[in-house]
Parts: sequence; C-alpha cells; structure tokens
Amino acid sequence: MSNVTLKVNGLAHTVDVDPATPLLYVLRNDLGLQGPRFGCGLGQCGACTVIINGTAVRSCVTPVSTVRSEITTLEGLAQNGTLHPLQQAWIDEQAPQCGFCQNGQIMTAKALLDKNPNPTDAQIRDGMSRTLCRCMTFYRVQAAIKRVVNKGVA
Repeated sequence: MSNVTLKVNGLAHTVDVDPATPLLYVLRNDLGLQGPRFGCGLGQCGACTVIINGTAVRSCVTPVSTVRSEITTLEGLAQNGTLHPLQQAWIDEQAPQCGFCQNGQIMTAKALLDKNPNPTDAQIRDGMSRTLCRCMTFYRVQAAIKRVVNKGVA
C-alpha cells in the first residue's frame, strides 16, 4: 500500500492503495464517483473513460500510480449546477437508452471536441468508434455531438 495523491475534478485526494490498482477502482470505490463504470475490464468498451491531459483514457486499465495529471470525470463536466453542453445535448437528443455506456460516450466526445471543435461526420464516427453501445444509439450520439458543434459551445 502507498499514499497516492490525485487531482480529480479540481480537488486533491490522497488515497492509500496498492500502486497497481486500476484508476477506475479508486475513482469509484475510494472517491465515490459513479460516472466511470466497469464494463469489460480490458479497456475495450469505454464505459470507464475519463479525461487526462485532454485525452480519453480507459481507467480500468490505467494503474493509479501512473497518473500524474488532473483527471476529469463525468461529474466534473457540469459547472456551477449547469450541465455541460454535451450533457444537455445528450438529453435533448435522447441519446441514452439503457445509459450504461453514456459515461464513455460523453467523455470520449468531450475529448474529441476539445481536439477538434468542428469535426466532420466521418471524424465523429471515427473518434467514437472505440466506445461501444449495446443499445445501438450511435445515431443519436452523433446527433448530440453535432448539436454541440452547430451551437459552437464545446
């Protein structure tokens, strides 16, 4: 066990964990965050996605000891009680069905738009292709992303 300090959604946290513990477990079990979810445990489905240094990262395969930068989770997107434009677009487009993958979808979309605020449809499809949705709401997810792009508020 070792003390690890993480900055998550603007707040510093020190936890006593095995350095090899997946970041996802620390976020959920030690910090009580419910946004990132355990899906496959292999970094393939995207349900556990967080943003580190502007990049969508699979927290289920990221050892907590390797994280040196601030982590943003789904809970960190809303500011002062106001939903992030992506979160609002998800609601407006009724993107979630079961909702399980939505953390990964939104966090991946956020990282995509941070790097490319005006992606083409093909770039959106490519950028979102590694985030799986069993309910097949990909068209609504794309519409939600386009809604944000068209408003220019990413």
